[in-house]
Amino acid sequence: MQAGSNTDNITLRIAEIMIDELKLEDVTPETFDPDMDLVDEVGIDSMDLATVALVLRDEYAVRIDEDDYPKLTTIRLIATYIQDKLDSAAA
Repeated sequence: MQAGSNTDNITLRIAEIMIDELKLEDVTPETFDPDMDLVDEVGIDSMDLATVALVLRDEYAVRIDEDDYPKLTTIRLIATYIQDKLDSAAA
């Protein structure tokens, strides 16, 4: 994945956070497939997502509502969600 747009940068940062916070092995932010299903393919649960959501809240000042967790099944979806919130806040 190449960093380009802001959403791409957010996607890469989320991968870094997931790898660090969840102690994922054998994957780098650059090789983490942003479309991989986080529950079925990575094995994270709602507590893991809550941990990542807290880090993202601190980093981007964006709150991820718990009700939205079931919709955020990939890193790309989380990045788009954050970008949408940032765009809304800037408007």
